[in-house]
Amino acid sequence: MNSASSRSRTLKAVGALSLAAATALLMTGCGQSSDSASSAATSEAAKVVPQKQTTSPSATAQLTEDQQERKTVLDATKVTFDDAATTATGEVAGSKLVDLDLEGVDDDDNQSPSPTVTGSPTGSPSPTGSPSPTGTGSPSASPGADGPVWVAEVAEKDGTIHTVRINAVDGKVIEARVDADQDADDKKQTADWLAQATQTPQQAAKVATEKKKGTVTSVSLEDNEGDGVIWQVDVVGSDWKKTTFDVDAKNDTIVREETDED
Repeated sequence: MNSASSRSRTLKAVGALSLAAATALLMTGCGQSSDSASSAATSEAAKVVPQKQTTSPSATAQLTEDQQERKTVLDATKVTFDDAATTATGEVAGSKLVDLDLEGVDDDDNQSPSPTVTGSPTGSPSPTGSPSPTGTGSPSASPGADGPVWVAEVAEKDGTIHTVRINAVDGKVIEARVDADQDADDKKQTADWLAQATQTPQQAAKVATEKKKGTVTSVSLEDNEGDGVIWQVDVVGSDWKKTTFDVDAKNDTIVREETDED
């Protein structure tokens, strides 16, 4: 009777020890699984966080020097292209607009020298490098102390050019004068170009802004490489990039379009 009881107690003890060992092993396995899941989740999170940090708004919103210049000038400008054009032609009876440029916007890019003249007051380039109708000197690229300025060239019927400077904040005329550097050939060329331009600069500007929403900063009458004349229109969009459109001055067709990425 004592031997049987002893064996029974021994078997119970062995069973209890076996159960405890199995329980411990199971708990260890669960812990390892839990640790592995947590480690995997942490690893995945580490992959995601750096990606979010590299696409911060401050990096994508950075403007180039040219874009910042356009923004500064246009933020200060209150007088639109249309209003400036009306004011300029109103200064000279019977005149037509030949060139209108917002001073301080991309002036450095536009001041390419001509083989025969020193460049137009607005600094607008000709596609062929031929002289502009006026042949007068370019103004300063920086707006004056009173703010930005519209510089216009208007022509009488015989081709005589007048330069009109207009305050782009209050619309008042700063200066109006006849360009002294014109000769008979300059006047004839201007008169011929205007005779060919059956579409107005306002119409050309409308065509350009329908293609790209933005603000007109320059319009000039140019030779289209010997194939008639064009209105060259600069439009600055909400991204502060400038797009130049060459618009046929007879039928308002866009013949060239180029965006400055700077």
